[in-house]
Amino acid sequence: MAKTYLLDPDGVAQRLRTRYQSQRRYWLRGEGAWPLQLPLGLPREREAAQQLRAVQQWQGRWADWDGPGNVQWVERRWSNLGTQRLPEAIRFESALEVVEFIGAGAAWKEAVHRYRGITARWPALAETVSRDREVLFEWASVDVERLVALLGWLEAHPHSNCYPRQLPVPGLDSKWLEGRGKTVTDWLRAIIPSEAEDDLYALTGLRRPPPRLRLRLLDAALQMHVGGLADIQVPVEDVARLQLPVRCALIVENLQTGLAFEPMDGAVVFMGQGYTVEPFAQLPWLQGIPCFYWGDLDTHGFAILNRLRGYLPAVRSLLMDEETLLAHRDLWVHEKTPAAEGKMLGLNPEERAVFEGLRGNRWGVAPRLEQERIHWDYARRRLQNALRSL
Repeated sequence: MAKTYLLDPDGVAQRLRTRYQSQRRYWLRGEGAWPLQLPLGLPREREAAQQLRAVQQWQGRWADWDGPGNVQWVERRWSNLGTQRLPEAIRFESALEVVEFIGAGAAWKEAVHRYRGITARWPALAETVSRDREVLFEWASVDVERLVALLGWLEAHPHSNCYPRQLPVPGLDSKWLEGRGKTVTDWLRAIIPSEAEDDLYALTGLRRPPPRLRLRLLDAALQMHVGGLADIQVPVEDVARLQLPVRCALIVENLQTGLAFEPMDGAVVFMGQGYTVEPFAQLPWLQGIPCFYWGDLDTHGFAILNRLRGYLPAVRSLLMDEETLLAHRDLWVHEKTPAAEGKMLGLNPEERAVFEGLRGNRWGVAPRLEQERIHWDYARRRLQNALRSL
């Protein structure tokens, strides 16, 4: 018989910790089968004789045990070992006894206090809150109080159209809300059913911070129209109102690439938007000029290009071709997670061929060429050739 078959207090604690992690949300809701009883591995006489010292130590540890739980003892009359009093099982009457056994009593009592206080106010939160380990067991009390105050205010003012900074909740600021946005949306959705899914602002009725675009004016003449500024980041609606004699626009995925562009007559460059390409549809002055997109040579770069074409159908790709990819083979890295986009109907045949080659491992396992790795002299020449015909 394996020695580990005899469950001593340490072994019981290990099993209870596992049980606690998987069951505590049910215990918080008053569920679970009580009393809870664990067998301690009662040996037969032959097994006891084979590891007599281990059995005696096991007996002694339980005989000295004075912690939570009720140890159930039985008497065995064995022919060779005589009459023995052995611990058969340990019984727990409540979740509190279990958590005190494993040393988590203080955290459990605080979690129960939080759970009961919150669900007394919002019974609909019973299941949602019981699953939220962080709030119940890890958050500071001041953050829990702030969360409750915020939910109460949002429930009473579902269409406030306020910025978080304007809410009369002590200690609330935009950083606090951003870091806990998922909790707020999950809990508020249980309190006030909504189809807003994970959209914090649609669900809460708060005012959404205006989307912003960062762009550089690459022409000194263009800069004079905005007080000589060259690098600006402003709300999309402000960019839409700009009255600039722009000759062409460049959109690049990487911020450093955008910063590296040299002066260029009549040109602007947008940078650092990633997948957030919807704002470009709100810039009417982009529709009548040549626009170029330069992204990473990986499946995500083509997915962004495909999405961008839904808003700027005439946008052309730059440095996203097989020639560029193969010319920088020594600078490839591997793409860990390919894009999950569908058929890429916005790509032209040449772009789709490269995309499918990347996804299908035509040139090796998931190659990826980040745009900032491309030699700058190479990129400058290709860019000049593309713009020469404008």
